Amino acid sequence: MMGGGGQQQLQQLSQELEAIDEEIQELEAEIENLRTRQTEIDEAIEAIETLDSGSTVQVPLGGGAYLRAEVQDIDEVIVDLGGGYAAEQDQNDAVDALERKRDVLDDRVDDVETEISELESESAEIEQQAQQMQQQMQQQQMQQMQQQQQQGDDE
Repeated sequence: MMGGGGQQQLQQLSQELEAIDEEIQELEAEIENLRTRQTEIDEAIEAIETLDSGSTVQVPLGGGAYLRAEVQDIDEVIVDLGGGYAAEQDQNDAVDALERKRDVLDDRVDDVETEISELESESAEIEQQAQQMQQQMQQQQMQQMQQQQQQGDDE
């Protein structure tokens, strides 16, 4: 007979499911952030590939303010290397560096999606376990009720 222990186990499974759901939501937010960064990189690559020296561009200053500027030399692209470092690169090298960054982000998205799939499988297993436990508890309650009814009839 499960009794209160069964309820406690169900409570624990419910808490595990909640924790998994929260983790999945965090991972989905991370994927959204990664995809935003990928889009920004794609836009930068497109700009670098289509701009020529002498082109006029709008440079973001922050806070929604922009300044028009002229590209003096398209082969003087400054690319963030990570870790607080940046390097001046020519047009082709800048595109290559950005494509490598995008590939790293692609790999991270794949890893996070795999992690989400694993968590969803774990969640499904826990849900199935909880359902089986509930069914067992209901069957036991029915048996107890039948036994009590039989004892009442016997008296």
